[in-house]
Amino acid sequence: MGTTAGMPDPTQSPVSAAQVRELRDKTGAPMMDCKNALSEARGDMDQAIILLRKRGMAIAGKKAARATTEGSVSSYIHAGGKIGVLVEVNCESDFVARTDDFKELVKDIAMHIAASDPKFIRKEDVTPEAYEREKDIYRSQAAQTGKPANVIEKIVEGKMSKFYEEVCLYEQPFIKDQTVSVSQLIAAKIGKLGENISVRRFARFKVGEPGWTIAQTRQADAGDASAK
Repeated sequence: MGTTAGMPDPTQSPVSAAQVRELRDKTGAPMMDCKNALSEARGDMDQAIILLRKRGMAIAGKKAARATTEGSVSSYIHAGGKIGVLVEVNCESDFVARTDDFKELVKDIAMHIAASDPKFIRKEDVTPEAYEREKDIYRSQAAQTGKPANVIEKIVEGKMSKFYEEVCLYEQPFIKDQTVSVSQLIAAKIGKLGENISVRRFARFKVGEPGWTIAQTRQADAGDASAK
């Protein structure tokens, strides 16, 4: 039976203003989105957060093809000047680049890179050489178990998934909230700010380490080529 016009839907739990504010503080999502998510989750805060994250990912997918030609460069120095990071994060407009939300995201990403030391930005950026080298190592390790070839390949596939999580910025658990990946963190900001956002490149230096890490997404290379 449908609800009577003007009467509340009995299947929906009432949502208080305090709950909406709490969800907004935790996620940064717009107030109305928070209210709708809480209503759909019947007041369950954890479930509402999951709903907002899923919607953020959906919005991010729709905007992924849009060009990001604005943005900002940020630095992060850690451990008494022993580790330094320089990162460029792009968005679609200078207006969004100047918002506190975007600036906070760029700073968080720079800090994360300093702490987690990724070698690539996305899975697609892993070079064939690095991929095959790692795969050969895992295959050799698995072969020592004496298990059948088909089992060995499944073991290698599982280890390669973990490899991506270890070396790709977007796949790593965010250093300040291990329940979300960096890609989900970015997607949440895309959902809130309404523009495509992407990490273009970064460099990481650590005192005493031979060499350094410099990474640039292949999408940036393609964009540069198309602009010429």
